[in-house]
Amino acid sequence: MKYENVYWDWPSMQNDDHYPTILAIGDSWFWYPFPGGSLLNPLGRIVAKKGHYILALGNNGAEAYDYVYGKYRRSVKTALRLHGKDLSSVFISGGGNDFAGFNDLRPLLNDDCSSAENAAECFKPGEDEGTLNWLIRRTAENYRDLIGRILASSNTRTTIVMHNYDYAYPSGRGIFGKRGAWLKPALDDAKVPNELQHECIKHLIDRITVELKNITEIDDKRIFLIDSTKTLTASDWANELHPKPSGFKKIALQRWRPVLENIGLA
Repeated sequence: MKYENVYWDWPSMQNDDHYPTILAIGDSWFWYPFPGGSLLNPLGRIVAKKGHYILALGNNGAEAYDYVYGKYRRSVKTALRLHGKDLSSVFISGGGNDFAGFNDLRPLLNDDCSSAENAAECFKPGEDEGTLNWLIRRTAENYRDLIGRILASSNTRTTIVMHNYDYAYPSGRGIFGKRGAWLKPALDDAKVPNELQHECIKHLIDRITVELKNITEIDDKRIFLIDSTKTLTASDWANELHPKPSGFKKIALQRWRPVLENIGLA
C-alpha cells in the first residue's frame, strides 16, 4: 500500500526501487485507512520536495510498548538494522492507544466522579499500577527505550520527531458514525460530569506532553516534539480519536511543517 512517496509495506517500496529516508513508527494517526488517509499523507507531500521516502511501521491500535517489546518489535528492529545509518529522520506517533479504549481509560478513573470539581480529581491518585501516574511513567519508559534503539542504530544526523496529538472530544462517535468505545463510555461509566469530559482528555494529553518534552532533553539537537494541541476544533474531528482529512492536513501544515523546515526535511 502506498500514497505517492509514503509506503505502508516494504515490498511495495522495493517494487518501486526506493529505500526509506524516513521511518514513521506509529499508530492510527499514521495508519488511518479511510478516505483522505492519515497524518502521513500530508506529511509525505511536505517532505517530498527534499526527495524523501517514508516507510510506515506499526499499525492501527498500536501502543508505545508494541514498538519495543510487542508485536511490532521485530519490524522496527529489522528496519533500523537495514536502514538506520541512512535515515534522515524517524517520526513517532504513540501513547494515544495507551489510554484510548474502555479497558484502558476506565481503570484510571475514580469509581464515582460526579462530585469532581476539576479533571485531575477524576483520576485515581498514587503511583500503583492502574493509576494515571503509572501509565504516564510506563509510556515514557517505552518511548525512551525506543529512542535509545533509534539513536544506537542511526547516524549522528538522524533526527527523531514525536508529536502529542490534540485535545480529542469525547463525543461517542466511532468510525462511519457508529457508536465509539474509546473515550465517552469510560467517562460516562465513571460519572464524569459532561463539562469535565473534554477537560479530562486535555489533562491526559498535557501529562503525556510533559514527559515527551522531558525526552527531548536527551539530545535537543536531534529529538523534537511537535506540539499539535489547540490546533483542531470540535468540527475538525471525524470521531473520538481521529481528525477528518482536513484536520490531519491542518496539523501537518500548521504544526509539523515549520519544524520539518527548521531541521531541513522540508
